Amino acid sequence: MTALPFDGAISQFFHEEAPDKVRDAIKASDGKTILEDYPYDERMDKDDYEETLYRLQIELVKMLAWVREKGERVAVVFEGRDAAGKGGCIKRVREFLNPRAARVVALSKPSDREASSWYFQRYVEQLPAAGEFVMFDRSWYNRAVVEKVFGFATDEQRTHFFQQLPHFEDLLQSDGIHLVKLWLNVGRAEQLRRFLSREEDPLKQWKLSWIDVEGLKKWDDYSEAIRETFNRTHNVASPWVVIRSDDKRRARLAAIRSILGQLDYDGKDRKLVSAPDRLISGGPEIWED
Repeated sequence: MTALPFDGAISQFFHEEAPDKVRDAIKASDGKTILEDYPYDERMDKDDYEETLYRLQIELVKMLAWVREKGERVAVVFEGRDAAGKGGCIKRVREFLNPRAARVVALSKPSDREASSWYFQRYVEQLPAAGEFVMFDRSWYNRAVVEKVFGFATDEQRTHFFQQLPHFEDLLQSDGIHLVKLWLNVGRAEQLRRFLSREEDPLKQWKLSWIDVEGLKKWDDYSEAIRETFNRTHNVASPWVVIRSDDKRRARLAAIRSILGQLDYDGKDRKLVSAPDRLISGGPEIWED
């Protein structure tokens, strides 16, 4: 039997430290998606999902053709709780897009040189040029949430970040970059269920990190940091779109619609690319701890 990553720390947390309500919900789920306190009782039908996804991916191809022809620049920020489905959303967005024009940025821990540079500098280097569509799998918002929770940044550094952030994003947009900010949220029981599933699956164990394991114990700290981030960075010029992603299928469709809905590309099917499902998608007011 293959050894579990981190010596089975996630299973240990489930058995010994998880709140009773969370543990009971996972046991009752029998390994299935937990939709407790979610607007829908069942996952979206697979056939309906695949049909709608196919049509939306056609819209994505049309959008990218417009980006390339018109020399537009698009940057999409994917943020959210660990195991909220960011990677799955990004995969469905980029699946049929020309890799010469659509790329994913997933930066690792900063080098010593990067750590001593202006905080936004290494992200600036990854911003889209004319005709490019760039997706950030986590972004400069690391400082707002993860670095706060784990003490990787001082309070002074974080205060400086929040002071500079509005000006930074204003500069991006005033220079013509289309900025889309998506936050994927997931309930605590569903998050832990997904981690347990990853722990057992040799093909998905690589997704787990020390941050994930330690983060299980810091749910409330994350919640506080997320709440503050929304309060300080959500505005009319640069709004957050929050998506409740306990049902991955609905979340992926909502994410794609949110991206397409903010871009006025040629040949847009406005009936299909309507507003995302308002039961699971909206501003920070839809976020639930």
